[in-house]
Amino acid sequence: MFRIGFGNDIHRLEEGKKLILGGVEIPSDFGAVGHSDADALVHSVTDAIFGALAFGDIGEHFSDKDDRWKNADSFIFLHEAVKMMKEKGYRVRNLDAVVSLEKPKIRSYIPQMRVNLASALEIDVSQVSIKAKTGEGLDSVGRCMAVKAEAVVLLYKVTDEK
Repeated sequence: MFRIGFGNDIHRLEEGKKLILGGVEIPSDFGAVGHSDADALVHSVTDAIFGALAFGDIGEHFSDKDDRWKNADSFIFLHEAVKMMKEKGYRVRNLDAVVSLEKPKIRSYIPQMRVNLASALEIDVSQVSIKAKTGEGLDSVGRCMAVKAEAVVLLYKVTDEK
């Protein structure tokens, strides 16, 4: 009836790259490096859905060796995961995510990220939680070398009852 999935993603930061999180381009001197648009938040949510369904991980479905995904919008991956989830008869009950980034501060961008993810997941924004954390000067996040995202989704099996 219920399935829980966990996803995480980390991307190196580099000067001159775009920083995109939850589909929101955030003004920054440093952005994430990746084969696609390197949206760590969307990647972690996609992986959480795949995990809940026991469908492997994002790399199995969208290899970084495949030029089709070069600079791709990460929502393409999430939409495909949602399609596969629905084909198996599941829907998202809620999403809880954490984005770890030393700077820039992203709290003011979270409302739009929530809207973007709720739309892609076909749920109400009240079912989407995103928290912003720093690395407190520790590890690659704290030294401004990386952005990390983690997500947990709860899926439920759709029945005829509402």
